[in-house]
Amino acid sequence: MAVAGIVVLCLCLFCSNPSLDSQAQGKAAPAALKITVLNPLGTPPPIKLKPMAPRLNTLDGKTVYVVDQGYLGTDNLLREMIVWLEKEHPKTNFVFKRLGMSMGPEPPPLFAEIKEKGDAVIMGLGH
Repeated sequence: MAVAGIVVLCLCLFCSNPSLDSQAQGKAAPAALKITVLNPLGTPPPIKLKPMAPRLNTLDGKTVYVVDQGYLGTDNLLREMIVWLEKEHPKTNFVFKRLGMSMGPEPPPLFAEIKEKGDAVIMGLGH
């Protein structure tokens, strides 16, 4: 008996749906709501390709900046690289600098120093 009561209740609810009544009577259904969905990723700006810097003919007499971006342990690796590089290129001046984890729209002052005083850069980015 309980099952029959549930069936009757469901039929009553289904048949009393206003959209079914309007369709059955030939009336137009109410206009559906329009929802505008935006892509949260957006559209990235076009990328301007820049050519790589020309390769140096020699490292003799040049200043090479070795820059640590600040990733944990990268400083140890770069310092060991400098020891090896100084043995392989004794006439080259290697300068170790730590940039840190600065990620902003403006380039850090270190980049201006490298542009003014350096001939090449080795960036340690981690991973």
